[in-house]
Amino acid sequence: MEPAVGTAVSGGRQDFAYDVFARNCPSRGTLEHVTGRWGALTLGALHAGTFRFNELRRRVDGVSEKMLSQTLQALERDGLVHRDARPTNPPRVDYTLTPLGREVAERLLTLIRFMEGRMDDVLESRERYDEARAAAQ
Repeated sequence: MEPAVGTAVSGGRQDFAYDVFARNCPSRGTLEHVTGRWGALTLGALHAGTFRFNELRRRVDGVSEKMLSQTLQALERDGLVHRDARPTNPPRVDYTLTPLGREVAERLLTLIRFMEGRMDDVLESRERYDEARAAAQ
């Protein structure tokens, strides 16, 4: 019998269906890595191909070196990003999406494109909200 989708089956993992709404579910941490500002932008950028660290940092405008490094480490640990370090002089490190990372990035890009396409609506809503708040004060 096949396990239920999202059910851990071996390797010391718990035998339960993953539930991101449960406080201790490991899926929550991965969701945070993927949907946090830098995670989403990094995965979206890497969807375009392989990048070296500084190329990726330029692509993800505004991310600090420290935050990008931490983000890449978390995404690599989660199996979404592959880090290829070559022992050349100077050392060369390339980052690319794993198949799982590509799948996640495609879903994120759908959301990103949707939001970009609806920003006029969002900006109008913000303006109405701010005007109502200012009038109430």
